Amino acid sequence: MAAGGRDCSIANALGVIGERWSLLALREVLLGERRFDQIARNTGASRDILAARLRTLVARGVLTRQLYEQHPPRYEYVPTEAGQALAPILLALTDWGDRYVTDGPPPTRWEHDCGAELEPELVCRHCHAPVAAGTTRLLRLGRVF
Repeated sequence: MAAGGRDCSIANALGVIGERWSLLALREVLLGERRFDQIARNTGASRDILAARLRTLVARGVLTRQLYEQHPPRYEYVPTEAGQALAPILLALTDWGDRYVTDGPPPTRWEHDCGAELEPELVCRHCHAPVAAGTTRLLRLGRVF
């Protein structure tokens, strides 16, 4: 948390994944591109910046490095439980980008296991109602703000 800033899990999360190349590298790994060269090619990140971002994602427990070749030693990046848990966040970010940033038709579309085109929606785990602006309030230490 920054000095004088609000103690916030969003700020904490952004400290781990809140950089363009980190999110794009994570996108690639979640899409199944696990090797450094593949990730570099598909993100357009420079090799030194990508290596630094991948080191951070490994150090923070979002990805793990697994050896896939002994001579010379080569590694691939595999999402941890924490990394896999970011998939819905990336889908929601994709949806937001499609709606409010991308001109023309979306560059990618997703299909759910049910066969329908995916349109992500956040719902309350308790009542299953959609979560939207104005339907939530901040609770902290049992107090409503």
